[in-house]
Amino acid sequence: MSVVRGTALSGYPELVAELGGDPAELLATAGVPPAAVGTHEVFVPYRAVILAVENAASATSCPDFGRRLALRQDIGNFGPLGVAARTAATVGGAFAIVERFLSAYSPAISARIQPGGSSTESFYAFEVLIERSPPHPQTTELSLGVSLGIMRMMFDAPYAPLSVHLPHEPLTPVRDYLTYFGCRPYFAQPVAGFTFRTADLDRPIHRSPHHEPYAHQAIVQYLHGIAAESPGLAASVRAMARQLLPTGTVTLELIADELGLHPKALHRGLAAEQTTFAALVDGVRRDAADRYLRDTDISLAHLTRELGYAEQSVLSRSCQRWFGCSPTSHRKAVRAAIRTEAGLGGRG
Repeated sequence: MSVVRGTALSGYPELVAELGGDPAELLATAGVPPAAVGTHEVFVPYRAVILAVENAASATSCPDFGRRLALRQDIGNFGPLGVAARTAATVGGAFAIVERFLSAYSPAISARIQPGGSSTESFYAFEVLIERSPPHPQTTELSLGVSLGIMRMMFDAPYAPLSVHLPHEPLTPVRDYLTYFGCRPYFAQPVAGFTFRTADLDRPIHRSPHHEPYAHQAIVQYLHGIAAESPGLAASVRAMARQLLPTGTVTLELIADELGLHPKALHRGLAAEQTTFAALVDGVRRDAADRYLRDTDISLAHLTRELGYAEQSVLSRSCQRWFGCSPTSHRKAVRAAIRTEAGLGGRG
């Protein structure tokens, strides 16, 4: 179920209006009920939220719309999940709660901590789990901006990660990203997120002198009760395949081992969800190829490696099967379509 709480758009109408746009019209076009905006008790389609954010950036000619909107949001967006995270003992404990119960806020996204590039670094990875999602660079920057704001809240001090990673090309001058995130940005990356010091996970969370540990336990118990059902094997396989593609080692056996399953059990589980391992991996490659060709300027040789292919000719054949044309032709077509839509949105 690809939905998210209405608080994902908190501050949206006000920001759009300040920028000269029509929030009611943009929300209606995206399919978001106005009453849902800023309301935690209401779920809205995540795809509709993406359209609302991306269209607003175009309609208001505001290339940093996502980052601006993030400044108007905070941990309160997440309701009980935010309370549980804020009342954890350490930053690592807060991240563990978010990773475990994020589906209570939205089963359409994933936020997790994984090993970084060295033994002293960790990586906070944010991903949109819906298949064939619309272009969403603004929504990604919104999510990373909110995540950074929450980190700074937990430390109650100026805080900057070691680097920020974005799946798209810069939307504004690079110096804007340096100023906003306080660290070096990397673009056209496989996964959005932050690199930070692993030692930061052990830092205690700043809390009020009236903090009550029993309240934290009660909230966690509540989350156990309301957490949505797990997204299933297919979503887990897709998430792991996305991580492993560049290594060229995406095999059913490897992913089954990571999930603690026998390969035959994984095969049967996916069949029960009416899919196959090969179909899932092919879909992940297709979505990744579409995103890279649409949002970045990486070379076809680089794209071949990112998709885990041994030869560029395999990429060409796959694109012909997926899109009915070559990688270069698809890149030109999707970018022309985006320019056309941006032009129409800007005139609206």
